[in-house]
Amino acid sequence: MPILGKLLKKGLQLRQSIEQEYANPFDLQKEQLRQLLITARSTKFGQHYGYKKILNTYRSDDPFAFYQAYQTQVPIHDYNKIYNDWWYQCREGVADVCWPGKVKYFALSSGTSEASSKYIPVTRDMLKSIQRVGIRQILSLYRYDLPEKLFEKGILMLGGSTDLNRNKVYFEGDLSGITASKMPYWFHRFYKPGPKIAKERNWSKKLDEITRMAHKWDIGVIVGVPAWLQILLEKIIDHYGLRTIHDIWPNLTIFTHGGVAITPYLKSFERLCAKPLTYIETYLASEGFIAFQNKPDTKAMQMVLNSGIFFEFIPFTDKNFTSQGDLIPNPETLMIHQVETGKEYALLLSSCAGAWRYMIGDVVKFTSAADSQLVITGRTKHFLSLCGEHLSVDNMNRAVQMLSEALNAEINEYTVAGISHNNLFAHHWYLGIDHEVNPALIKEKLDQYLKELNDDYQVERQHALQDIIITVLPNEAFYTWMRLQGKEGGQHKFPRVIKGSHYHSWESFLADHFSSRDN
Repeated sequence: MPILGKLLKKGLQLRQSIEQEYANPFDLQKEQLRQLLITARSTKFGQHYGYKKILNTYRSDDPFAFYQAYQTQVPIHDYNKIYNDWWYQCREGVADVCWPGKVKYFALSSGTSEASSKYIPVTRDMLKSIQRVGIRQILSLYRYDLPEKLFEKGILMLGGSTDLNRNKVYFEGDLSGITASKMPYWFHRFYKPGPKIAKERNWSKKLDEITRMAHKWDIGVIVGVPAWLQILLEKIIDHYGLRTIHDIWPNLTIFTHGGVAITPYLKSFERLCAKPLTYIETYLASEGFIAFQNKPDTKAMQMVLNSGIFFEFIPFTDKNFTSQGDLIPNPETLMIHQVETGKEYALLLSSCAGAWRYMIGDVVKFTSAADSQLVITGRTKHFLSLCGEHLSVDNMNRAVQMLSEALNAEINEYTVAGISHNNLFAHHWYLGIDHEVNPALIKEKLDQYLKELNDDYQVERQHALQDIIITVLPNEAFYTWMRLQGKEGGQHKFPRVIKGSHYHSWESFLADHFSSRDN
């Protein structure tokens, strides 16, 4: 009898976090910023930008004076600005730069738009925040119709190596490796693949070792980036000669994913499973745990407004961004109570890791402003608007899913480039499909779906956007290119929109290594 499962499920119902549910989002965020400013007021950053002066505005009769002061005194930072002005000192061992104390961990993150690695500070306070939000997500599972026995099953977390690189005064590695190396002791009895395999740095060897041990585990939950988990499940099924993954893990029920939309992978996971999985999305960026899906009847995620991060929102419009996705000087910024349902915003955050008014590059859209529920629609530089078509990654994901269903084809990976074409423009699509297809039919249907999803695209296809070009490739082409870029496994994912040096590298790679089926 699963006694632990009964106790856990009862505990989930009793211990759910109610502060955010019954508090005003504005009040939560106002207090969150106050706490951050108090803690950082004596740091170099806090002294430079007059945090004590900002804190004095909290005494004002004007309830919004604090935000006006914060906006006025602290500039918006992208990675290059905050790193070159401040964070580089943390890597040199300097204490009290942007957050009290020394930074002992840096998450290496290139996102999908930068060629070189970013060094994102991860403080003890941020690690505690991530753990707290992780527990809150577990508590939210009481809303799902899940069997009690599930709460006693193993949780397979496929992430980066916990064997972090030591660089004189700090450790560096993938955020998933950092958090796994610092997980609470009570979680160890559920955690797979266990500390020994988790330390493995060679991604192929790690997958081999997990496969070898898979038959000894009773896995109920898998966690990770969809592309790498799909590869792992296929490897296990092939190794043991199984029909589906449920032949070896019959209790597998939940897939917790993040970093990339699940929609292009759904058809593949349907093939790999004997029964449907419950998909739960998380928004855990290198800069902090931002949101998680807390209800089964929605695809949106609820923002975490009271755990170490203060959020601001820049309307993602031509008023605030150039056609290349660069921020225009003095953009409009909003607080959580000012956002509107159905509109897109670039995200700024100030955090207990020493990020201040930091633009992380993601674009979100609120499905419910009242409940702080959002979805990720893309990145500020990962959209296509060569001539006003304003095509978002969300549009692309939905179109690829529609195409997959219409053709009964698995399309796991794709990327799109905007190119010059006959003195005007075109979109070049690269699609990962491992079986024979008709590129001409793909072109016709994909173009049709994009027109249905995006009115601006439909208009521009009659004018400056002259054509779309389709290149069909094996999925292995995408994974091989990532491996050659040093971005295999962990939290790495292929960019959905490919530009600049990445585009030239991709084109050279394809010319040297892969034949394609074009239209």
